[in-house]
Amino acid sequence: MKQLTAIYVDDELPALELIKDYCLNIPEIDLIRCFTNPVQAMEFLHEQPVDLLILDIEMPELSGVEFAKKLEKNQLIIFITADPTHAVQAFELDVIDYLVKPVFPERLAKALKKAVDIYSFQETNKDSNYLVFKSDYMMNRLQKDEVLWVEGSGEYIKIVTRFKSYMVLRRLSDFIESHSAMGFVRIHRSYIVLKENIKSHNSQMVILKDGSQLPVGRSYKVNF
Repeated sequence: MKQLTAIYVDDELPALELIKDYCLNIPEIDLIRCFTNPVQAMEFLHEQPVDLLILDIEMPELSGVEFAKKLEKNQLIIFITADPTHAVQAFELDVIDYLVKPVFPERLAKALKKAVDIYSFQETNKDSNYLVFKSDYMMNRLQKDEVLWVEGSGEYIKIVTRFKSYMVLRRLSDFIESHSAMGFVRIHRSYIVLKENIKSHNSQMVILKDGSQLPVGRSYKVNF
């Protein structure tokens, strides 16, 4: 398996140097750059995306949380901070881990191993017939035809199957952009279905093969 490329962003230089040294002892991680300025780090990412971000939270100009919100939803992120009160906010962003300073080598190694495992899982399961996503801090893999529909609600989507529903931190527009090639189509501002799973439709609703009925948006009729 290839190394994960990573950057670390922290306005505290001593902490930055310490984590940099720790990462040198972890062969699966290639820490290609470190930044004390989050704005410069963001500019770098626009030119050179990386597999993993290690972010401090309390930084001037742009906090780690604000930084993370500007990124793709599937970006792998580890937060490092001196303030433990940000934990809930951090995990709402579905980050891999949340480390409180001072960070010890063993704790960082554990977090980085989680990142490597998630990345490996995603790469292994890249297949046009499967969806791979994180829900409730677990990686999941579904065949596309297991999905009845995908429902959007703000920053989240709900992936509905016959037996279970999964909440995923991702916008509906991001999902259709990534999965339209698999045969998913948007039928409403709040709903996406697999085109081959549509049994029939009229001007107001789509009927799926399992009998489920979903509303049709006027502007989306051209999709099916």
